[in-house]
Amino acid sequence: MGDSRQRFERLYDAHRRDLLAYALRRATPQEAQDAVSEAFLVAWRRIADAPPDPLPWLIGITRRTLANQRRAGRRRDALVERIAAEPASQPRDPADRGVRGETLRALASLSERDREALCLVAWEGLTPAEAAAALGLPATVFRVRLHRARRRLAAALGEPEQTAGRVPPVTGGETT
Repeated sequence: MGDSRQRFERLYDAHRRDLLAYALRRATPQEAQDAVSEAFLVAWRRIADAPPDPLPWLIGITRRTLANQRRAGRRRDALVERIAAEPASQPRDPADRGVRGETLRALASLSERDREALCLVAWEGLTPAEAAAALGLPATVFRVRLHRARRRLAAALGEPEQTAGRVPPVTGGETT
């Protein structure tokens, strides 16, 4: 174990800058950091498989990780667009259709992080504490994130500042 750890540390020290530079030329800083972290996670798990010159191997892992990130982003964006374009499922009041469509469009305009916070609570029915656990965050951090996401959604809906905490349900279910 000690030999593997030392080998990994040498590999990391020798190639982290080159790998990050490679990823930054192809992605946003956050995506690049994530891809490099994933590459080193794979390298740690497969340190015995690392070739004598590991940089091309690490670049290959990073390239595949970036491609997976792009594919996941396209799928996520397509899903948000499909959901926003879907007609409401027989709302009781015809006026609810417009509200649902507006809410979905406003939701689609938010960052992925905000959408995730709102959807975990509103669509998945998780409590803020459960959503925090699902994301691996402290509950207080998630509550702040959820509060800010609700304020941004309310702003996207054109609601006054004082109603920001009371976001209309997206699917007719209850929000917390």
